[in-house]
Amino acid sequence: MGAGKTTVARALGERLSWPVRDIDELIEARERATVAEIFSRRGEAYFRSIERQLLLELVPPRHLVVATGGGTFADPENRVVINRDGVSIWLDVAFEQVLERLPPDGRRPLAADRVAMEELFVQRRAAYRLAHLRLDSSRAPVGELLERILDWLGW
Repeated sequence: MGAGKTTVARALGERLSWPVRDIDELIEARERATVAEIFSRRGEAYFRSIERQLLLELVPPRHLVVATGGGTFADPENRVVINRDGVSIWLDVAFEQVLERLPPDGRRPLAADRVAMEELFVQRRAAYRLAHLRLDSSRAPVGELLERILDWLGW
């Protein structure tokens, strides 16, 4: 949450001339509800099942940039799919900065409780360490992150 996944994905897709898909946006469109509404009405387990289904639908096409939700890569099954068939990039950002970046409008249901969110942040970091590439996005502008990704990809 708040690491810049969607922003960086869009910039990368534009630079590579590849389509970009944002899993949270696809879920909202499919469900005709916001992420917060889905969590409230149907629960996190339902949301995660839709998330996995969409991820699997996005695997077959090649030359596609996918912005996952913050919990997508934390799921072991999703992580296997992503790392087996694509490149995973962890945009690492300090917890305090994540808090600064999150909108205070309730759109992020897992951010409602600061203590629980910090525990989730720590838990997810263990999974994120399994990404192919880690970038410190705390202070780096999007353009710099983009250049580092392209360099790592050999573009």
